[in-house]
Amino acid sequence: MPEDLGYGPTLRGYIRSMDDTEGHAAAPRILVVDDEPSIRLLCRVNLELEGHEVLEADSLASARAALETGDVDVVLLDVHLHGERSEALISECHDRLPPIPVVIVSGSADAKQLAQLSHADAILPKPFELDELITTVYNLSRARAHR
Repeated sequence: MPEDLGYGPTLRGYIRSMDDTEGHAAAPRILVVDDEPSIRLLCRVNLELEGHEVLEADSLASARAALETGDVDVVLLDVHLHGERSEALISECHDRLPPIPVVIVSGSADAKQLAQLSHADAILPKPFELDELITTVYNLSRARAHR
């Protein structure tokens, strides 16, 4: 039975590597920056199901390190990270060429905070609907790809 299609080495000849982007656009890379592991996991699972590559960071320092490792198409950024304020990272993302769109995600941001963060490309208040997350990331990653 190992010789049958679907078993053993025979199958390997029929499957192309997921890293093979020859003639195809690479999957958009999304950086999820949140100090809550459950939010990062929720975003990761749902965005990966939509074909995105997802990086995670739990602080501004780890977010900056992730941004330096490669091309990121969209950043999902929590407003409060271990007491850190995230406005500086928004500016850093927008200063890159091409600029990286930033989606602010927050469960505690009131209207005044959201107004102050209006230079973000989008705002997702927690709790958010998964279709809203997916649509927002899709639209921003497509817009960046066309710059």
